[in-house]
Amino acid sequence: MQLSQILRASPVMPVIVINDPSHAVPLVRALVDGGIRLIEITLRTPHALAAVRAVRRDVPEALTGVGTITRVEDFDAALEAGALFGVSPGATPELLSAAARSGLPFLPGVMTPSDVMSARQAGFRALKLFPARQAGGVEMLKALAGPFPDVSFCPTGGISAASAAEYLALDNVACVGGSWLAPMALVEKGDWAAIRDIARQAAGLRAQ
Repeated sequence: MQLSQILRASPVMPVIVINDPSHAVPLVRALVDGGIRLIEITLRTPHALAAVRAVRRDVPEALTGVGTITRVEDFDAALEAGALFGVSPGATPELLSAAARSGLPFLPGVMTPSDVMSARQAGFRALKLFPARQAGGVEMLKALAGPFPDVSFCPTGGISAASAAEYLALDNVACVGGSWLAPMALVEKGDWAAIRDIARQAAGLRAQ
């Protein structure tokens, strides 16, 4: 599946941090049941790759990727875990080259027009604006649309349930990334019903 198709599968891509491996499958199942299939499990804890493997095995309908890719070797680890795509907070030349060699659909992080130009020159047309709110948010994305009409974005960072719709209304936004779909307090309590309800609200944002 092409990255552009993956990103359009859900209006919001939950940015998930797994502290307890046993939470991964029920958490993702709750999100999918709520209508959110696009999942990013970040490499911020030692449990991330095991979580990806478990989710790919037990919730195959989820489009599960690996986030916080910052090193060349992360691509091999993501592929071995079965990730369908990768996401990074930034984009060095080495990382972009490794992504192209790996064959893993990759969403590189950008913050400035120069970042966009570098990623675009390397062949990437879908980019993660990060941190989105600090980078200028909706107004920045509007400004980037003019010189880069062939680039789509997944803005992430500082986006909430209240602000997501404003981003999604932009033509150059494929989806938004956010951590509000999986609040740590609800995950730790195992309140999957509450997370499913949050996912349902997020899944309806595109229609708005």
